[in-house]
Amino acid sequence: MNILVTGGLGYIGSHTCVALLEAGYNVIVADNLCNSKEETKNRINQITGKELTFYQLEVTSDYAVEEIFNQHEIDGIIHFAGLKAVGESVEKPLVYYYNNIVSTMVLARACQKYGVKRFVFSSSATVYGDNKAPFIEDMKLLPTTNPYGETKAMCERILTDIAKAYPVFSVALLRYFNPVGAHESGLIGEAPNGIPNNLMPYVTQVAKGKLEKLRVFGNDYPTIDGTGVRDYIHVLDLAEGHVAALNNLKEGAHVYNLGTGQGTSVLKLVKAFEEANGIKIPYEIAARRPGDIASCYADASKAERELGWTATRNIVAMCRDAWNFEKTYRKHGENTKKVLMLF
Repeated sequence: MNILVTGGLGYIGSHTCVALLEAGYNVIVADNLCNSKEETKNRINQITGKELTFYQLEVTSDYAVEEIFNQHEIDGIIHFAGLKAVGESVEKPLVYYYNNIVSTMVLARACQKYGVKRFVFSSSATVYGDNKAPFIEDMKLLPTTNPYGETKAMCERILTDIAKAYPVFSVALLRYFNPVGAHESGLIGEAPNGIPNNLMPYVTQVAKGKLEKLRVFGNDYPTIDGTGVRDYIHVLDLAEGHVAALNNLKEGAHVYNLGTGQGTSVLKLVKAFEEANGIKIPYEIAARRPGDIASCYADASKAERELGWTATRNIVAMCRDAWNFEKTYRKHGENTKKVLMLF
């Protein structure tokens, strides 16, 4: 079975490609490399002992996407390709609305034209807005606090409407929480181009001495220690969740949370990293970041019930694997920065 994975060389996409190849699927990747690296393809092949097919292209282009469908008989799509930085989406809303929504529409049109009935969409817990955690799939979605979340909610609505109009179309809308960690081989992990947008890459780069200290946004939230609480999930668990969704697709649109069901504050994650790896992480507190909410964690019981999936790796494993990747993957010889990097 041929699965097209858009954004398949990115952080979550690459781990999902590994899981798909190991499950016996043939994988075709489309990625524009705006936040990924082509060498990741070779690392995926090295881990699995199998070859994936790679196309560098813009998924917002009907013409480019149709070239793939003309070359391969596609049986299903997992759609990761999209911009994902909450703060950047506030600064560049038009870029986010165009890229994230148009790419979804282009793929959906291709599915209809070429008779592809299986679609797994990379959504996000941000669609819940400022609902009270734990988040449950049937909650009424509130207006989100940033354009990134709005694009995910809009794409969910688009795919749901298509599934209603074409009942043979099977869609899994996966709302996942905060992926961290890396493959245990140390060959693939979170390696964004430029300045990272997520917490763990900052922590690992501070641990390595590449960054001077971590800057934590806000210590006045109504949480256990005043810092933001998130549901951190190991990226390997998340990847396995995508395979489970693909294996259990049903006609219509179905929403699933992929998370651990447990909230961890930023400072607790920092402490867990220190204890897991024996490294002190210096940090300082800054003002809250626009678009962030106080607490976000999942009720993931529906995924366990209907997909047979549950997260199994703990926060220690997440911190250990993330540090192992930082040590083994990152190139040496870069100058240590003296400026404070932000989280």
